[in-house]
Amino acid sequence: MDERELIVQVQKGDEMAFKEIVGIYKDRIVNFLCQLTGDYQKAVELSQETFMRVYFKANKYKPIAPLSSWIYAIASNLAKTEMKKTRRVPLVSIEEVQNILPIESQGSNPPDRSLVRKVRKALDSLPPRYKIPVILKDIEGFSQEEIAQILKKPLGTIKARISRGREYLKKQLEKTSYKRDTYSDNEEYQNG
Repeated sequence: MDERELIVQVQKGDEMAFKEIVGIYKDRIVNFLCQLTGDYQKAVELSQETFMRVYFKANKYKPIAPLSSWIYAIASNLAKTEMKKTRRVPLVSIEEVQNILPIESQGSNPPDRSLVRKVRKALDSLPPRYKIPVILKDIEGFSQEEIAQILKKPLGTIKARISRGREYLKKQLEKTSYKRDTYSDNEEYQNG
């Protein structure tokens, strides 16, 4: 069954079709929410809330956009509300990030832990208005048009936010790289 047929079945109360939708999207939504909140447990809670809303509000789904866009929009709105409540940017440990990444994405070469830590810290420091579009584009792989649908913003706004978010990340990573290089140069100078 394709996704449109599945959601029609969910609208009729078919729990097996709902289970199939959850199976398709659960890991992706948890990963997305973890990237946004920086808290794996909170991401799991928000993903459960996301799927509860998918089930109970299935009749509100309109097939003008892909089902994935609708589900990500629900998750994104829940995450924004949660971030407003906490008003802080929590950090997540590297172990938690690696535990939620699919095994095949880790490959045979484990990522450089310091690089992962720097990217995570830079990403966590992004304001939500830039963080969400950057994560949807660069981590989740959505097109800019799909992101505009998910966030219900004009395409130009999404393009600008992705560009500004990437520029901010670049500057943050350059700062940490500069600090490390300066430290290395000073160390080499002192050691002769």
